[in-house]
Amino acid sequence: MQFQVYNSDGESTSRVRVHDSVFKIKPVEDVVYRAAVSEMTGKRRGTHATKNRAAVRGGGRKPWRQKGRGVARAGSNRSPLWRGGGVIFGPSPREHSYRLPKKMKRLARRSVLSQRAMDKEIYVVDKIEFKHPKTKSFVAVLSKMGLDEKKITFLPGEVNRNVLLSARNLPNVRVVPAAGASTYDLLDCDVLLFDKAGIKNLEGQLTTD
Repeated sequence: MQFQVYNSDGESTSRVRVHDSVFKIKPVEDVVYRAAVSEMTGKRRGTHATKNRAAVRGGGRKPWRQKGRGVARAGSNRSPLWRGGGVIFGPSPREHSYRLPKKMKRLARRSVLSQRAMDKEIYVVDKIEFKHPKTKSFVAVLSKMGLDEKKITFLPGEVNRNVLLSARNLPNVRVVPAAGASTYDLLDCDVLLFDKAGIKNLEGQLTTD
């Protein structure tokens, strides 16, 4: 498989050849789903908590006698039925994350990349470099490629500081090192924009067992 390579002026200058085993497989949706959920649950802190009837204050004695008052029987003011009582089946601190085998993680990313390639949502630029950080310069590059209104994940081989500073004020652009891109990073956008080093870095990572 090959992708067109564009320069910063939006002109097609060459082609880059990539492995079919990474960019041209049959996508496995179940594995993509599992990988995305695994990554999202791993970000949850799991510190949510409520007090059950054992944790709330009070309840040391029976509020009133069992019979004779003409009101409901009560054994403790910590009852969940009372205002200020414990919570029934409330959330408690827990670990949400779960791990997937490495091969499943690689398959998930290969599946996303293959689907993106089929949908023509992968663009490759030769290189993006700026002498000084300037948002307008980054917008100009995207505009010349017709991507300025898309939600973009830019995946360079090496993150350039000036490029990172130029892109961080753009709400529709995320800069992620290609070698560190997760399944969710590849999914959470309209278009994937690589530089030549970035697409080769990710390809090399996903072709090794």
